Amino acid sequence: MRTTLTTLLSIVAILMSLPAYSVIVPDPPEISAKGFILMDFQSGKIIASSQPETPLAPASLTKVMTAYIVGLEINAGRLSWDDIVTVSVNAWSMKFPDSSKMFIQPKDEIAILDLMKGIIVQSGNDACVAVAEHIAGSEEAFVGLMNEVAKSIGMNNTHYINAHGLDGESIQTSAQDMAILMQRLIQDTPDVYKLYNIKNFTWTKITQYNRNKLLWDKSLKVDGGKTGYTEGAGYSLTASAKEGRMRLISVVLGTKSKRLRIEETRKLLTYGFRFFDTKNVAKQNRVEANEVVWMGSDAAVDLGVTKDVFLTLPQDQIEQTKKIIELDGPLKAPLIKGEVVGSVHWFFNEELIHSEPLVTKKAVAQGSWFSRTLDSVQLFFKSIITKFSN
Repeated sequence: MRTTLTTLLSIVAILMSLPAYSVIVPDPPEISAKGFILMDFQSGKIIASSQPETPLAPASLTKVMTAYIVGLEINAGRLSWDDIVTVSVNAWSMKFPDSSKMFIQPKDEIAILDLMKGIIVQSGNDACVAVAEHIAGSEEAFVGLMNEVAKSIGMNNTHYINAHGLDGESIQTSAQDMAILMQRLIQDTPDVYKLYNIKNFTWTKITQYNRNKLLWDKSLKVDGGKTGYTEGAGYSLTASAKEGRMRLISVVLGTKSKRLRIEETRKLLTYGFRFFDTKNVAKQNRVEANEVVWMGSDAAVDLGVTKDVFLTLPQDQIEQTKKIIELDGPLKAPLIKGEVVGSVHWFFNEELIHSEPLVTKKAVAQGSWFSRTLDSVQLFFKSIITKFSN
């Protein structure tokens, strides 16, 4: 018995002395597309990409911006899901032969919610024009709004010429821009994003199915995205899926078939979830440090970050990051709330992974004349000691 116990303890000691198992992260899969990107939703970390900023034709991915603007208008109180839109001749389905449509007719009166399902599920070009005219008075004016919104959120390689994405001169986007737009759609307009998970929609007794076939894929938890196709653009797909605490956004532009855009998206999402993870390492409402304040009415002040901070790293690294607080210098009153006084750094194996500004969480007024004088003397001698110790 004693011999067996001794043997077991020896084995344990040997195992503990071995280096920790490290997950080998392979190169991203080969993706057959003109451009692609895989990005973490929360951190914005780009996990894989090729030609992410190359301008390419967007096709019906344009409709994501149209839907996003509807969401922004609803958020602002200028529009509601129940608002009724009267369809004009410009939005007549007959205006869009040989392309996807909702099959709406002039003088039809349709709620915004139904038109949005027509845009998102059925990819209706006619529904896009109806919504554009209702919001901005004309499709041309709405396109101007689309381009302004794109610019404001950092879509630097995008230019729209219509509300639906049919090919035309100078219409363009990029894989990175589409990832940015999907990120903002999910973040800013979650009620709109929920509509992307609808698998079919019936209008005027015509049932059409969502072209994003990954919604039926049980191996991935894809809950939204948009397909696109024109002869000039090829077959494209933007998608998002969630697994555990991680949400990924993928974009593939210009593949050669419907099947390929699904397969390439599946490759990207599987790779991201298999080898990476995302962790919330700092929160806006959490205290990251409490530091001494000199010459102030308070002896110390709480410090924190201005936003929630997420890191995306290989799975075996995510729990091994080290946080370092760095102050720009001694904290001297007066201090205003939100004043930047240093940085928070995250390291992995001495490599800097990410930094965020460190700010005061409240204001600190100056202390009395006596306390300020006393602290000034202490700081003077402290600086001398520091100087000679270095």
